[in-house]
Amino acid sequence: MKAPADGIISKTSAEVGQLASIGVSLIGFVDTEERWITANFKETEIEYIKNGESVQIEVDAYTNKTYKGFVYAQSSSTGATFTLLPPDNSTGNFTKVVQRVPVRIHFEKLTEQDIEMLKNGLSAFIKIKKTG
Repeated sequence: MKAPADGIISKTSAEVGQLASIGVSLIGFVDTEERWITANFKETEIEYIKNGESVQIEVDAYTNKTYKGFVYAQSSSTGATFTLLPPDNSTGNFTKVVQRVPVRIHFEKLTEQDIEMLKNGLSAFIKIKKTG
């Protein structure tokens, strides 16, 4: 089997001689060509977020560095839709809870050093610049 992109194996969950089961991840693979953020916006904030809009990105781990990016895509469902324990209103509890919608943001013009610095799972602060 061939990897879908250049990258590195960041975690292994199997040892030589161990039996593999269907559907169980054996390795953690990190793409070395690009980086992105999944930002979970409140449903009340997504009305004007459009694909292609410019984004300013600040990563908590690096205080003096600002990155540029763009909105790549919005999820077609809220985060609660596929959660392990989805909210259940069968008890008649209809308290309105603001949902979160995942928005994927891609970084622009990263150097090899930037890609090396930006580890998966880091926290970031983003500002979307409205274009209209």
